[in-house]
Amino acid sequence: MFARALKSNVIISMAVLLFIGMILIDFVAVRTFQKHAVQAEVNKCTLLVRMVENHLSGTEDFQSAPLSHQLKNGILHVFRDNGISCARIQSLKNSVVLLFGKNCAENYQLEKIVSKTIESGQPRVEFSGSVWGVYWWQREWLVFSTPLRVGGAEVGGIVLRRNLKDLYRELRSAQKYVFIYLFINIVILTFIGFHRLFKVFLEPIERLAKRAENYQETDGAFFPVRKQDNELQVLSRSLNSMTRRISEDKIKLQDAVHRLEKTNTELNKAQEEIIRAEKLASVGRLSSGIAHEIGNPIGIIMGYLELLKQGDIPKQEKLDYILRTEKEINRMDTVIRQLLDLSRPLAVNYSVVSVHEVIDDIANVLNVQPLMSNIELTLSLKARSDQVLADPNQLRQVFLNLVINAADAIAADGEGKQGKLEINSDISETTLDQKNNIAKSIDIRFIDNGPGISQKVLDNIFDPFLTTKSPGKGTGLGLYVCFMIIDSMGGKIQAHSREGRGTTMAITLPLAE
Repeated sequence: MFARALKSNVIISMAVLLFIGMILIDFVAVRTFQKHAVQAEVNKCTLLVRMVENHLSGTEDFQSAPLSHQLKNGILHVFRDNGISCARIQSLKNSVVLLFGKNCAENYQLEKIVSKTIESGQPRVEFSGSVWGVYWWQREWLVFSTPLRVGGAEVGGIVLRRNLKDLYRELRSAQKYVFIYLFINIVILTFIGFHRLFKVFLEPIERLAKRAENYQETDGAFFPVRKQDNELQVLSRSLNSMTRRISEDKIKLQDAVHRLEKTNTELNKAQEEIIRAEKLASVGRLSSGIAHEIGNPIGIIMGYLELLKQGDIPKQEKLDYILRTEKEINRMDTVIRQLLDLSRPLAVNYSVVSVHEVIDDIANVLNVQPLMSNIELTLSLKARSDQVLADPNQLRQVFLNLVINAADAIAADGEGKQGKLEINSDISETTLDQKNNIAKSIDIRFIDNGPGISQKVLDNIFDPFLTTKSPGKGTGLGLYVCFMIIDSMGGKIQAHSREGRGTTMAITLPLAE
């Protein structure tokens, strides 16, 4: 397959190159021959004029007397025998002395040419018309004009018009034999060139290819090195060096693979241990959080129960203890319900939701609540598109939780300053790949002027049971739930804050297509 394809390509390439080269040579040769042939026709016209001048040398001044019948026939015979299509002899006074050829009398262009020649006193060579030559279009007519001189004196002018079709026809006829010669030469030269090329290059290459195809690792340096292969000797040595390096690299690669397999086994064990440790740590954190969130209310309830066992407690105080116990029980119930919600898959009902409408609805609801009485809520919704694929109830839960958290943080600042909360939106674009495909998202930010969050707390802000609120006012599960909801929608939620400079909660959601 290798040899057949290479031989075919070599033969075709050599034949094409030889053909192009010979065509170029023939083109230049034809052009040169044609140029010389046309010049020969010009020289022939010059000789004809000299013959005409010789005929006129024994005559009297023909400017006043017409030519004799015998002289006229002699000149016409010269024109006829030498292929002149049209001729005009004119005196110095621009009178016609002799006309030869069809339609020459009506050809005013010839009259102008003779007149200009007589005025200049110099021969003129011009070409007109067009006709197909050999490789291209050529001029059809040769127009030669020159002053007539008899006895050394200028007596008038002559113009000869000759058709060059016969010249081009002869060239084309000769070109047929040239093409046959070229074809034979191409076949012979291609065969000789290919035979030599095969012996010098193709045969050694084919030999190397067969050896490479039958390569065995145990062969070692197996490519034959022959002096007659010329530069292929270097190729053989290089191939032998390459095979040795391949064998050495293969051994090194096998060793590396064994080491990697061993390392991979160790990594898998370490990964399993890490996963196990992480699970235990997660269970520990969860257990610690549950113990904290449920243990405290239980301790309080036990304390109140001990007090209720005393028989001398006033009725009103006993009622107060019961209400407080009930409050702690409700708190435990809230924690347990939230834990159950986290353990179950979220029941979602995705649809195209307007983010701005959800924000407007929450703002209208909260503006009349006592919690927002000392907080200035500002909306700056600049996003051109706000349609996202989400569960409207879950999205409302996230936004509502973030607003209430901000309000609680501002209220907990305790400095009595005017609280400010801004909700804004904008569009962001992300380049997905090298083809410049762009994904558009909506960014929603909740910006407050509260006390801010320390960096230590900020790093773990979305962990379960982490809260900055005072004891008994939060479970530490709200932001964790928000994180899970936004993540399930294919979005992101981030917290940015500095102590004393407020907090920004940023949400990014992909726009609905």
